Amino acid sequence: MAVRKFSEKKLTAEVLHRIRNTRNPRLKQVMASFIRHVHDFVRDVKPTQEEWFKGIQFLTETGHWSTGKRQEFILMSDTLGVSMLVDALNYQAGAGTTESTVLGPFHREKAPRYPLGASIARKASDGVPCSVSGTVKDARGRPIAGAQLDVWQAGADGFYDSQKGNAMNLRGIFRADAKGRFHFRCVKPEYYPVPHDGPVGRMLTATGRHPMRPPHLHFWITARGYKPLITHLFVKGGKYLDSDAVFGVKPELIIDFKRGKGGVAEANYDFVLMREKGKK
Repeated sequence: MAVRKFSEKKLTAEVLHRIRNTRNPRLKQVMASFIRHVHDFVRDVKPTQEEWFKGIQFLTETGHWSTGKRQEFILMSDTLGVSMLVDALNYQAGAGTTESTVLGPFHREKAPRYPLGASIARKASDGVPCSVSGTVKDARGRPIAGAQLDVWQAGADGFYDSQKGNAMNLRGIFRADAKGRFHFRCVKPEYYPVPHDGPVGRMLTATGRHPMRPPHLHFWITARGYKPLITHLFVKGGKYLDSDAVFGVKPELIIDFKRGKGGVAEANYDFVLMREKGKK
């Protein structure tokens, strides 16, 4: 068979033609869309050879910075707003149910399990003591007994435990009681920068952006028959609420962290989960 004459205008069609036998229909759809968009991007930007290679170097370096404790690609996705876009398309909160937001790059598997009322903070230097309580319910107001709450946060120094070593701190897993209630202790969230000593940080600097996140507490809530909820609780009045580096703030998730007895901060929030499709 004769080799087709090269044509820049027909190149995209030729590449798409080459993947026509892809067996997995979803993979074929994703790859075809990816090819079209990348080709359109190149035609729009018209990068030089040097610029294209610099872009490849950026992606390569992003991969090299990614480890089991730090996922630079998630950080890039977060800071470009892609993570929030994917979340928005996949988790659309129904009437009265709790809004979701980004997972972030610092969740860890197999966090320690604690009884209700325990503290996830191991050192006094972790930050200002804080008490968090609330309930987990469904959209009809019924308590979800035994719902699991996976909680994690940065310390007052602006770092997560995985940024400082292998020991787990400021994270833990709790189970709601028979009435869907939970309570635990942590430290009052403080604002902090996302890691910006790598390629993503240089991207932020080059585009005139700051790396700061407003004060927040992470939650991953699961219960049988309900859609998993990944979300934050943000501190009302906290700095950078209007310019979160990862675009994760939603007004419904901003709450008071009031000053209680003995200087302990107090917060209360009722989470409302969505039923999985087909579940009643």
